[in-house]
Amino acid sequence: MNLSPRESLDRLSRGVVDLVSVEDLLRKLEHSKASGVPLRIKAGFDPTAPDLHLGHAVLLMKLREFQDLGHQVLFLIGDFTGMIGDPTGRSEIRKPLTDAEIAANAATYREQVFRILDPERTEVVFNSHWMKALGAEGLVRLAARQTVAHFLDRDDFRKRMDQSLPIHLHELLYPLIQGYDSVALKADVELGGTDQLFNLLVGRDLQRSYGQEPQVVFSLPLLVGLDGEKKMSKSLKNAVGILDEPFDMYGKLMSIPDSAMASYALLLTAIPEEEIAASHPRDAKARIAFSITERFHGSDLARTAQERFVRQFSRREIPEEIPEICVPAPGPVRLSTLMVRAGAARSESQAKQLILQKAVDLDGTTVTDPFAETVPEGQILRVGKRFYCRLVRG
Repeated sequence: MNLSPRESLDRLSRGVVDLVSVEDLLRKLEHSKASGVPLRIKAGFDPTAPDLHLGHAVLLMKLREFQDLGHQVLFLIGDFTGMIGDPTGRSEIRKPLTDAEIAANAATYREQVFRILDPERTEVVFNSHWMKALGAEGLVRLAARQTVAHFLDRDDFRKRMDQSLPIHLHELLYPLIQGYDSVALKADVELGGTDQLFNLLVGRDLQRSYGQEPQVVFSLPLLVGLDGEKKMSKSLKNAVGILDEPFDMYGKLMSIPDSAMASYALLLTAIPEEEIAASHPRDAKARIAFSITERFHGSDLARTAQERFVRQFSRREIPEEIPEICVPAPGPVRLSTLMVRAGAARSESQAKQLILQKAVDLDGTTVTDPFAETVPEGQILRVGKRFYCRLVRG
């Protein structure tokens, strides 16, 4: 993509909260354009859980924008910092991960990120490589470059002190080590969430103290979860995983509150904001859900997911909350049996009669075979005009 430095700056600034500084970034882009040397763009991810979700994808998609402009991404897996635990946003100590947990989670990260990033312009790095080489003496010398007062002024730590909650010494090392990562990698730009701004700026300070040109800092909004209130998190059960199946992903995205649509469109799609604002909320949400599902699964699977969702949920008579019927038996099960189990028919005989009367739908398709079978995987079963249930494997 052959854009001028100013055009690149305008494109990269979309959706960004903090950019420190605009002048530095423009100068770096101009130098890169003139020299033909790509910028080194860093983002770190501690392997705290095996699956990445759309909250992580916000950063990954911004990284991909840099790659599309010809720059090199340094995808940093914090296997060393993961042993400390990021104190950001915590009112208590975060439990450090074991070596086995870190290794297992890091392996899945490497598989997932290339659903977004370009492998040809991505270097996967681990901060244990330089931190173990730094050693105890090197860590002491590194710590001498920052003050305790500066770190304790950080919002997370200040709140704990005000509440007389403990701050462990190893937690003070976290932003120090994250900052040193930028020194070790000679990063030109670092990306992170708005909650990471302090850590990102430490990296900028440390680079300056080591005689390097300080990195430009990008902070991006934290994506709210499906509840529309709290930060997206697997532990809060409000997340959309980037490995979710197409129908699950599309369906979850159609459940976001209207108040979150603009944020999802801005951070996860290329849909212009004015188009979202001018659309009916239902249509805007469908466009957002399709765009995001298409990015991770392709057009064909996204379209199939959308069509299935429309068949299931677009009719007003379908209740928002319907009971689930769990089927423990493996393999396919007769619909007539499921109807009796769900209480939609008194007997197998009555269930078959209802099917012959064309009173039974499965995922919006009328069932005509009284001996029809299905493998429960979330389908919506409708019997008559008022009975609905979801078939799941229990």
